[in-house]
Amino acid sequence: MRRTFRSTLFIIVAQLSALTACAQSTAPRTPARTDTPVTGATLAYAIGADLSFVAQAEAGGTRFKDGGVETPALQLFRDHGYNWIRLRLFHTVANSPWPLPNDLPYTLALARQAKAMGYKFLLDYHYSDTWADGDKQFIPKAWESLSAPDLVKAVEAYTRTTITALREGGAMPDMVQVGNEIFPGMMFPAGKLPEQWDTLAELLKAGIRGVDAGRGTAARPLIMLHIDKGGDRAKTQWWLDNAIRRGVPFDVIGQSYYPWWHGTLLDLRANLAFMAETYRKPIVLVEVAYNWRPSEYVGKPAPFTETPEGQRAFLEEINRAVMDTPYGLGRGVMWWEPAVAPGPLRSRGMFDDAGNALPVLGVFDKYTRGRLIAP
Repeated sequence: MRRTFRSTLFIIVAQLSALTACAQSTAPRTPARTDTPVTGATLAYAIGADLSFVAQAEAGGTRFKDGGVETPALQLFRDHGYNWIRLRLFHTVANSPWPLPNDLPYTLALARQAKAMGYKFLLDYHYSDTWADGDKQFIPKAWESLSAPDLVKAVEAYTRTTITALREGGAMPDMVQVGNEIFPGMMFPAGKLPEQWDTLAELLKAGIRGVDAGRGTAARPLIMLHIDKGGDRAKTQWWLDNAIRRGVPFDVIGQSYYPWWHGTLLDLRANLAFMAETYRKPIVLVEVAYNWRPSEYVGKPAPFTETPEGQRAFLEEINRAVMDTPYGLGRGVMWWEPAVAPGPLRSRGMFDDAGNALPVLGVFDKYTRGRLIAP
């Protein structure tokens, strides 16, 4: 997103449960639960970070310091208990109006490095040449003239090819999200909601088929559907019910939660409880962040002070909310872009302008320090 722990008390390991595909014509508004998982995989509690910009930042001379000691960012986060890395992938970055590094070679190199260090890897398909988030879902230039059936074929083929390349390159994803913040749909106008729900469902299924086709004999990654309605129960239900009615198979619900956009902490807790009770699937807050200096709450009340201490308190409270989710289905938190080069995004990061680690980086130390940190 652009605008974008591990003691025994902390790891929540449970068998995934999932919904089977429901018939479009007979499914109730809230589809019935089943105990049949989409895959045989399990999802331990994810302490994650979207570090999609980190290699570019370090290559450009940005240095990150922990206790005054310069440390490569991937090692620094691993030292503080982080066990998942999330990386986005754009179709053709040369077509983006913004300079973005996240093409396949860049993503493969960074993912391979992270996996060698013990990280699990969440691949975030934007299915766009540039940022796809919120209401911005730009179709890749290469696909602009395709009919809906041909677009479905292109999505499957592209996903198969890129998953194959990652697998053969030693960076097989452990989880894949087919689309980024796709509440309004994706690849406009072909998959724009609410008009094109059937087409969107076919595009999602195509992406999932592509994952299966590209993985070869590797374990099947968990499939995540990611929307940006962390504090909105009604819109979450509308979206998930429609996807399930159309038989889109998935394992994990991904949500974004930025409090200035997505509701209060009470809204978030209510929606976490609703999703767990209704869908009985693991839930990950796959994008969260808060500013360490005044930014989003200038001149208006804030849930936490926009200070280094307030930023840490925010993440601690978010983690409590996720861990309190019924049935142990809150399965993790991922911070959006904590390690970036100097610029506007650094206010939401975990380092000050001199590259020094802020207090928020140590939130998970009490869960992981002094113990074996399994990925």
